[in-house]
Amino acid sequence: MFPGMRTEERVPLAFAVDQRGILPDRMIAALARDGAILPAYDLVSDQIQPASLDLRLGEVAYRVRASFLPGPHTTVAERIDELKLHEIALGDGAVLESHCVYIVPLIESLALPDDIAAAANPKSSTGRLDVFTRVIADETRGFDHIAAGYHGPLYVEISPRTFPVLVREGSRLSQIRFRHGHAALDAESLRALNAREWLVDDEDAVVSEGIAVSVDLSSPQARDGVVGYRAKRHTGLIDVERRAGYDVADFWEPIAARNDRSLILDPDEFYILASKEAVQVPPDYAAEMVPFDPLVGEFRVHYAGFFDPGFGYAGAGGRGSRAVLEVRSREVPFILEHGQIVGRLIYERMLERPKSLYGERIGSNYQAQGLKLSKHFRA
Repeated sequence: MFPGMRTEERVPLAFAVDQRGILPDRMIAALARDGAILPAYDLVSDQIQPASLDLRLGEVAYRVRASFLPGPHTTVAERIDELKLHEIALGDGAVLESHCVYIVPLIESLALPDDIAAAANPKSSTGRLDVFTRVIADETRGFDHIAAGYHGPLYVEISPRTFPVLVREGSRLSQIRFRHGHAALDAESLRALNAREWLVDDEDAVVSEGIAVSVDLSSPQARDGVVGYRAKRHTGLIDVERRAGYDVADFWEPIAARNDRSLILDPDEFYILASKEAVQVPPDYAAEMVPFDPLVGEFRVHYAGFFDPGFGYAGAGGRGSRAVLEVRSREVPFILEHGQIVGRLIYERMLERPKSLYGERIGSNYQAQGLKLSKHFRA
């Protein structure tokens, strides 16, 4: 699978009990070499990212009546047989309609060692299109989490919320991280890292079990006075493989900054906003955006939560990058105000520094970003 790998690198992965962290690109390649990642077709060269593996859609999608979890003693395939409405071949491309739920077997399956677990998340471009994706494994009680030692297939649930999308076999909508042990920094370690590295450009940053991230609704920081975008309805479809192929005005309404620096989120509308803080992830760490307070359920922020080592990092071509926020309000209108905390960044240790950092010779789309739509739209 990796014929160019040098002989000295062909050593099976083994970790001490006290080694904890996210597996970097070299170790992900070793998992594939050792049979812990089992693709139906060989991995492609850019599929392994600094701290994650892109997952590819298989050859068929199943339209199902509703989202589901298999639960103990049940496979995803069994639940598909009970719930499917029809099958869609993806080989030549197919349209997934908004507000429908699809299940797609992935090309990659797993045979994880007993000490390696995994977690999945939508890719950045997926989240910015308001395409809701979650990875499912057999006999599981939760989405996007794969237990240590799992042997079996992987599936992705796809539900486009705003735009219909064109996908095909091999399209990459989700990514997966592998970890050994508990890798997240506690509050004391995170404060020490922030003191050394300035993880966000705010001297008064709220640092506890994560670093607080707030929303930017201020015109001095906005380009042309635009602080965000609201998705239009009843648009054309978007081909997920097509870069810079669509005019922004056909799909998005710009949101101008208000004098009171606030924004009312309308129920069931989708917004792209940006963080007030510029964020960076040092090379020996990875990060993930999580809700600031699970009890604040009026809106959802940031579908795609993974931040790779090197994101926004000066040594990898960044100068601190704004976190783009994918925001969807729920049942009631909700007022966001400039500087309101909407999420927190959890930092995790890498087991070792990746060979390539985000933005460093790997064609990363969002290094040194401000407010930015997905790669599908012309700048």
